[in-house]
Amino acid sequence: MTSLKVNGQERRVGADADTPLLWVLREELGLTGTKFGCGAAACGACTVHVDGEPVRSCALPVAETAGRDVVTIEGVAANAGLPEGTLHPVQRAWIDIQIPQCGYCQSGMIMATVALLKKSPKPSDAEIDAAIGNLCRCGTYPRVRRAIRALSSQA
Repeated sequence: MTSLKVNGQERRVGADADTPLLWVLREELGLTGTKFGCGAAACGACTVHVDGEPVRSCALPVAETAGRDVVTIEGVAANAGLPEGTLHPVQRAWIDIQIPQCGYCQSGMIMATVALLKKSPKPSDAEIDAAIGNLCRCGTYPRVRRAIRALSSQA
């Protein structure tokens, strides 16, 4: 058994230590907002926060999360101290700017954006490009950049 803290709750899971965090989140904990895209930590669909940093959960063994704080798309608003049922400002911007098309990669993009804006509230284009390395087959990048600028008051 592995103990980990996910979205503010202590959880015990029976997965093998080398099982990727992504599969524990989806299969054992039912947190399906985090998506499987490539399985090689390249696309970013599986991005979650571990101790406040964005990580690709498909390549992170669950054992490496013991004693660490894991936040998924389902818990991003509560982790920011927002009341239950409230969207995180990044989630709200995604809706207002109508970013998603298919939406598959968007939870990972949102998690990467939340981490970026926490680290750099007014990011430069270079910082945005470095932080948002997620792949989007629908090409939503211009709208993602527009949302980040709106959130950082650079619109």
